[in-house]
This record gives sequence, C-alpha cells and structure tokens, in this order.
Amino acid sequence: MLSEELLSILVCPACKTKVTYFRQQWLLCDNPDCRRKYPIKDDIPIMLIEEGDKWRETAPESLPDTDQLRF
Repeated sequence: MLSEELLSILVCPACKTKVTYFRQQWLLCDNPDCRRKYPIKDDIPIMLIEEGDKWRETAPESLPDTDQLRF
C-alpha cells in the first residue's frame, strides 16, 4: 500500500497531472486526454511513460491484477 504522503506528490510523467490510486494496484492519470495507467508491483509504482501507454485504451474496471503482469 502506498503512503498518503507519496500519493500526494505523484503525477503522470507524461502530462504532469495528478494520479488517482485505484484498487491498490494502479495509478490512473486524471487528465482525460492522457488516460495513461501505471501499474504498482510489490508496492512500487512503475511510472514509465511506455508502461502507461500500454494501458491507455483499457477501461479501469478491465485492468488486470498487477501480480499477473511481467515487467
């Protein structure tokens, strides 16, 4: 679980917009034009633009559990 302090400073690396913590496994960019989604693996946010790009078209409710992902 990410701390509130960390969550308060995290932003999307692509557009610099605040991110929302989702299901304790994802960070979702709040910018509707960006729509990047960043997985959290072992409590470490994977905040790479290329990783966020992979999930742009995936609806939040369709995102997989991050323990199933390989990096």
